[in-house]
Order: sequence, then structure tokens, then C-alpha cells
Amino acid sequence: MPLPEFRRDPLHHVWVVFAPERQRRPQDYAPAVRNAETIDPFAEGNERLTPPEVFAIRKEKTKANEPGWNVRVVPNRYPALRVEGQLEASPVGLYDRITAVGAHEVIIEMPDSNLALEDLPVPRIAEVLTAYRERFIDLDKDTRFQHIYIFKNVGPSAGASLAHAHSQLVALPLVPPAIEGKLLRARAHYETKQRSLFADILHTERTDGARLVAENDAYHLFCPYASRFPFEMAVFPKRHHPDFASCAPNELLYLAEVLKFALLRLNAVLEKPGYNLLLHTAPLRRPNTERYASTRYDYSWHVEIVPRFNSFAGFEIGLGAYINTIYPEEAARFLRGEAHA
Repeated sequence: MPLPEFRRDPLHHVWVVFAPERQRRPQDYAPAVRNAETIDPFAEGNERLTPPEVFAIRKEKTKANEPGWNVRVVPNRYPALRVEGQLEASPVGLYDRITAVGAHEVIIEMPDSNLALEDLPVPRIAEVLTAYRERFIDLDKDTRFQHIYIFKNVGPSAGASLAHAHSQLVALPLVPPAIEGKLLRARAHYETKQRSLFADILHTERTDGARLVAENDAYHLFCPYASRFPFEMAVFPKRHHPDFASCAPNELLYLAEVLKFALLRLNAVLEKPGYNLLLHTAPLRRPNTERYASTRYDYSWHVEIVPRFNSFAGFEIGLGAYINTIYPEEAARFLRGEAHA
């Protein structure tokens, strides 16, 4: 059995301890049991149970907030941030305070409550991604927002409160420290080497090959060198561009293809685990985010797929580090179908 080792991720700047002696077989990563809902507010026919839609991809001759949609976007009924109000910043003694102005939306990915995203055909998954892009473009018009982030929680272990397939979008009046850290590390790498950190990561993964899971004409799917979680995957575009909103329709189709493959492989290897899907893109172009103007050279939008089995404990919370029980090279072998439990 390989010896434990520390690995550092150059993008997230975290240390991960790989402890293979604590390793479990893939089938031992059992998913948590979902709680059943009595009424599904996201199901077709229950449009009255959500706030009015702000965007939808619909069948012809159907009306807003009625059945006949493929993808539907609505404000979150229990938002962490609200569009209403003035953006104000003020000190509170030693501390800083900003009003929680922003947007918090739900992208309902399909009318059928019994399907998962990976069950859809690729063109339908591309419609979900199109909804993502259109909401980016629309919310970019609000000059109060500096950053937009989309995430998808699947299963109780990943924080999902509803089983119906959906994603969430938050538009923020600031750039969060975790995102800022990645941006600054990408800039520092470019200033030192005159090369994009993302391009260098892709070059390393292509050259090594041990952590690659799949690729198509537009994307690479791989397990990161210092994966924070068992069977974690990342999707990097082959065409360098910092803004997800700039994706062409064919790039969304290719992304839908690689995401479907990734999620189906997770299901096959780990029996439908809970996971978080995270879509990272550059901050919005604003005078107060001009310090991130170098993203056009040094940053690339990307997707992270993080299976969730355990909650954080004292090691992770206190040290800001992670313990992973399977090396990414071995995880990639399982996800490529080259290994069996």
C-alpha cells in the first residue's frame, strides 16, 4: 500500500493528506438516504408554489409560470441575498459591514421530479447550461454585483434540501476571499512564468495521463493532483477564457457531454453519491474589480465535481487542510473503468 503523503494544490493553495491506510472500497462510500418531500414545489404543474420565473426555456405557445417548460429559473423563496435595497458599506468598530444585496436564484433543471441531470439527453443538459449563461448575462447588467457563482447540491450529504434536480445561483456585491485567493495565485503564476496556471495544469495532466478521466473536443475531465475529496473531478476548457458567459452554443453541448459522462461514472463507481457541482468564473467587469483585469490572460472558468461522504471535523476546520483516503490516480482508474472493486 502506498505511504501517506502531503500534496499541495497550486490553485486552491491547500494541503491534502493522502492516507491510503484509511481507504475504503468504492462501494463502501454509501450515499446518504434522502428525505422524501410530500409536495414537490419544483414539479411541473406546481408553478404556483414558487416565485414567478425570471427565465425559462419553454415549449412553443406556453405561458410563463404555467406547465410546458424544460428549464425554469425562479428567485429562491428563502434567499441568502436580496435584490431589493441599496448597497452600503460601513465600519462597525474594528469590523466591516456590507448590506446583503445580491441575487439568489434556483435553476430548476427539468419538469420531472424522478430524473437526475445525468438522465437527460445531452441537448437537454445543454439547455440547463444555457440557462446558467443567460442568467450570467442578465445579472451582469446590475452594477451592484461583482461576482456570480453557480452551484448544485445533490443529496443530503451535499446540503440538498429538495430531491428535485436543481442548481442555485448567487450574485454577490463582493469577490469572496476564497475566489480572490485563486485569482491572485493565478496572477502570480502568470507574472512569474508568463503562462496561465490553468494551461500549465492541463499540460501536466495531459503529459502525465494518470489522473485524466476523459476528454472531448472542448474539455478535459481529470482528478486533481491534490484532490481534497475522494473521487473529486475537475473540468477545464481547452480554449482559455475567463468568463463562462462567453461560451458558444457548441461549447455548452460539449460541456453537457462531459458532465453527463462524469456523473454517470460517479454513479457507476460509487452508487449515486451525494455531490456538489461548482461553477467558477472570473469576477464581473467593474471599476471596483479592475484589479482582476489580468484574468483575460491568467484565469479560466472551470467546474469542480466534489462527491460528499463525510462532514468536516477538527483537522479540516482547525488547519484548513484535508484528509483524502484515495489517491487521484487510483480514483481516475476507477472512473475510467480500468479498475474494479
